[in-house]
Amino acid sequence: MSPIAVIITIAAYFLVLFTVSHLAGRKADNAGFFIGNRSSKWYMVAFAMIGSTISGVTFMSVPGMVDPKAFSYMQMVLGFFVGQLIISFVLIPVFYRMKLFSIYEYLDERFGVSTYKTGAWFFFISKVLGASVRLFLVCLFLQMMVFGPLNIPFIFNVVATVALVWLYTRQGGVKTLIWTDSLKTFCLILSVVLTIYFIVKNMGLDFSGMVSSIRGSDLSRTFFFDNPKEGTYFWKQFLAGIFTMIATTGLDQDFMQRNLSCENPRDSQKNIITSGLVQLVINLLFLMLGVLLYLFIDSKGITRPEKSDELFPMVATQGYLPLAVGILFIIGLISSAYAAAGSALTALTTSFTVDILGIKNKSEVQIKSTRKNVHIGMAVVMGVVIFVFNLLNNTSVIDAVYILASYTYGPILGMFAFGILIKRSVRDKFVPYIAVLAPIICFFLQKLTIAVWDFHFGYALIIVNALITMLGMWLVTTKTLPPNPLKGE
Repeated sequence: MSPIAVIITIAAYFLVLFTVSHLAGRKADNAGFFIGNRSSKWYMVAFAMIGSTISGVTFMSVPGMVDPKAFSYMQMVLGFFVGQLIISFVLIPVFYRMKLFSIYEYLDERFGVSTYKTGAWFFFISKVLGASVRLFLVCLFLQMMVFGPLNIPFIFNVVATVALVWLYTRQGGVKTLIWTDSLKTFCLILSVVLTIYFIVKNMGLDFSGMVSSIRGSDLSRTFFFDNPKEGTYFWKQFLAGIFTMIATTGLDQDFMQRNLSCENPRDSQKNIITSGLVQLVINLLFLMLGVLLYLFIDSKGITRPEKSDELFPMVATQGYLPLAVGILFIIGLISSAYAAAGSALTALTTSFTVDILGIKNKSEVQIKSTRKNVHIGMAVVMGVVIFVFNLLNNTSVIDAVYILASYTYGPILGMFAFGILIKRSVRDKFVPYIAVLAPIICFFLQKLTIAVWDFHFGYALIIVNALITMLGMWLVTTKTLPPNPLKGE
């Protein structure tokens, strides 16, 4: 595809997106920005959440990863669903009863201000890194397809990309995101389904032939029980999926901001379970697409790309399939990437404003002014991190996302798990040191187990990280009974 064709496709998409954003967020106040006035319909939130959880990383990396790892990712996806059930029936009731703007306010009520600020800062670091990695992938594609051929430096690509995210989220926050993410979800699902259709048609297969081809391929192996030392081992992936979902969704201001925008906890639970079931199907479609892409290029004698992340964009945009596939790929990629980046920017703005700067005893006008300034600041920070990541990148992007999550979300998971499961108070002032030490210990423990036993924790490192955090908190417990946040103690 030519740069002009890519620009026209993106411009048409954003014209629709900005129209929806303006209509949805033109009357939003601070409560609308932070929690959507708790008036969102659960089925709209469920549909919107699909577009947010399936980012540009999923769109480009998951199809390509079937070559080295087959369908092993589905083991983690199954864990994701179990994690969503735990979020629905354990966390949602607690957060609704406490009527929180930010979920990290729970840590303040349960432990104290030091733990509260620690959780907020770890979320801030986690979300900035994770969102930037996801948006970085889009910047790479745009550089390859648009900015590179026009001899425009990467820095201008980053500025333009982040500016677009800032523009459509600056007014309505969560209230806007529910509607814009619904649009993106529709575009995402449509692009994947129609891309599969065009590939199958080009290969001369019908539906049963497609299923037979995928099932007959070694790339479709799903369950791995044979080698516990490998990162693809079932129980590592499944358990990592459960705790990664709890940490990166249930304890993530980004996603919980949407879930808490429903009218009541029961509707929020319906939303989480429904979106979880649909995400199982969508991730399976991405893996099926990956097998079909490899079968397609092998049948045509096309050289496999050096990086697996490049498989889908190469086949979709280099003229191997009809132009419609390239257009669908761009729409799907932009939809998924900007859904994740937009929600992350809104969540970062909320958490930094509410948790780190504080809004107590401030007027609506003061909060709105602070929130708008923070929103600009968060966009700038994301842009800087994307540019730096471009200089340092040396791994598959989806691996980078989950490796980062293992180190940065682990302490958050440990703090919340301790608060909910263990009925003891802690010496609040020591928690920040424990939260910083836990990932450092994990890093060296990972190096040790690989060197001595050739044992890889893989994505399950997040569980180890959380357990070390909980152990550290146990060592600084006190004999006094903890406050009960639900009773206002």
